[in-house]
Amino acid sequence: MREIVLDTETTGFEPESGDRIVEIGAVELVNHVATGSVYHQYINPERSMPQGAFDVHGLGDDFLKDFPIFKQVGQAFLDFIGDAKLVIHNAAFDMKFLNAELEWMGLPRLPMDRAVDTLAIARSKFPGSPASLDALCRRFGVDNSSRTKHGALLDSEILAEVYLELIGGRQPTMSLVSDARNGASVGSDGWKPFPRPQPLAPRLTEEERAAHAAFVAKLGDAALWAK
Repeated sequence: MREIVLDTETTGFEPESGDRIVEIGAVELVNHVATGSVYHQYINPERSMPQGAFDVHGLGDDFLKDFPIFKQVGQAFLDFIGDAKLVIHNAAFDMKFLNAELEWMGLPRLPMDRAVDTLAIARSKFPGSPASLDALCRRFGVDNSSRTKHGALLDSEILAEVYLELIGGRQPTMSLVSDARNGASVGSDGWKPFPRPQPLAPRLTEEERAAHAAFVAKLGDAALWAK
């Protein structure tokens, strides 16, 4: 199974208001394992970058003016992603911009059902908890110390790690057969799971612990969790 974890950086929030994509970063996963194949492209947005965006992206008009415009790289991007599922944090935002750029090129839109939204997954698994990429990095112990500015490729690499934790960790194969020698479950390619060398750090924050304790206290002494 091939998946593409991707992120875009843009000049603003609305393509219909003239905002454009300035950077695309994408990481290839096969059977939930990063292959090392990536796509990264800076893009000339053919407009000025808003002043407030400079501090976020670290990019400016002078930096971007020598890069190709989207219609010069759009097909190469489509060739890279192929027909793979697209893993995106807050997928509606990135898909909105990608589809606008593709439409302006006269190319077909990407169907929304191709997108796997990690923001939606996180909100479903941890309702009421922060679900930003930085918050999920803290929850899962993913190192994002180099994320001092937004960058599409770096964010895609970090998101790939977060995504694997959200879906239960790395699983190179789900095709399990019995190992007659010792009864262990092994993959058809000879892979078998091993324990983590070190347990994951606790994922509950102190605020979550306190909220849980307060909830249990409201149930009274007859509650199962109080016994």
